[in-house]
Amino acid sequence: MQPATSQRGFASLIAAASAAIGVLLLLGALVLWAHYGTAVFFEMLASGIAACF
Repeated sequence: MQPATSQRGFASLIAAASAAIGVLLLLGALVLWAHYGTAVFFEMLASGIAACF
């Protein structure tokens, strides 16, 4: 039994949206890295992760 065409379209829409969000996150990280430098960038990441736990 094949999934309906609308289900396939919805699944590919979710996959495309997830990929786009991933690319945006990566680009955001690269922009922050370029702006703040490596030491400050990694300190910001470490303090953000530490705040979660």
